[in-house]
Amino acid sequence: MSILVGGATRLVVQGITGREGEFHSRAMLEYGTPLIAGVTPGKGGQMALDGRVPVFDTMADAVAETGANTSCIFVPAAFAPDAMLEAADAGVALVICITEGVPALDMLRVYHALKAREVRLIGPNCPGATTVGEAKVGIIPGSIHRPGSVGLVSRSGTLTYEVVQAMTDAGMGQSTCVGIGGDPIIGTSFVDVLDMFNRDPQTEAIVMIGEIGGEEEERAAAFVQSEVRKPMAAFIAGRTAPPGRRMGHAGAIISGGAGTAESKRQALETAGVRVADSPSQIPALLRDAGVR
Repeated sequence: MSILVGGATRLVVQGITGREGEFHSRAMLEYGTPLIAGVTPGKGGQMALDGRVPVFDTMADAVAETGANTSCIFVPAAFAPDAMLEAADAGVALVICITEGVPALDMLRVYHALKAREVRLIGPNCPGATTVGEAKVGIIPGSIHRPGSVGLVSRSGTLTYEVVQAMTDAGMGQSTCVGIGGDPIIGTSFVDVLDMFNRDPQTEAIVMIGEIGGEEEERAAAFVQSEVRKPMAAFIAGRTAPPGRRMGHAGAIISGGAGTAESKRQALETAGVRVADSPSQIPALLRDAGVR
C-alpha cells in the first residue's frame, strides 16, 4: 500500500513539452511511473519523450483518451491557476503543482474550487511525491531513495532530499515521501499527510520537516498528540532567522512570537516527537525510537 501515488497512478503532465516539464517527465518515466499522457495547448497530436507519450491540447482530451487520474503541473506561474482548475474540471483525483511564484490571491480561488470538487492538491511550489519503488511524481530525485517503512512529509524540497539521503545512507528506507510546498496557501497540510501515514500499514514511522512561519507545525503537533501512535522525528528549519525576515519560502516568515522555530519545537516535543538539531540527526532519532 502507498499514499497519494503508486502503481495505480495514471499520470498526465501539463507542460510536458517545456524544458522543465520534459526533463522531469523523462526522469519520472525512467523511474517507472505510469506516465501516459502530456498536455500542451497547440501541440496536440504530437508525441513526447522520444515518441513514448502522446500529447493532447487539453486535459479533457487527455483524460478522456487515456483514463489519467493524476496531473503534474510544469507551467509558468501566470498559467498555473488555470492549469490546476483545468485538471480538476477534467476529473483527475490528484493534482501536484510544481510551479513556484503562483500569486496568493489566485491560489485562494483555486484552493476553494478544488476542495469543492473533492480534488486533492499537492503544492504549489512543491517537489511532489514519491512512493519508493512504485512511482515518483514531481522533481524528487529517484536515486536517493531506499524502499522501507518511514514516511516523510516536508515543507522544503531541498531538506527533503537531504533527509532522505541521510536515511538511505543509514540503511533506513522510506515508504512515501511528500513535499507539501512552502507557500502561504497550499492544497494539502501536514495534518492531511500525517493522517494518511497514520492509516498506512506500510508506514511504521514518520518524519516531518517544518520551518518557521505560520502555525501548520503546531496544528500538526496537536494532531500527533491526539491521533498518532507511530514513532516520529522532526526538524524545524530557520532557527536563526530574525523576526519579520522572509527566509526562502513565502510562508516562512515569523511575526512577533508566532511561528518561531522554538514554539514549533516545543509543541512537537510536548506531543512526544523527537526534534533534531540538524537534518543529519534524523536517522539517529528514529533509531532511538526503535525504528530499524
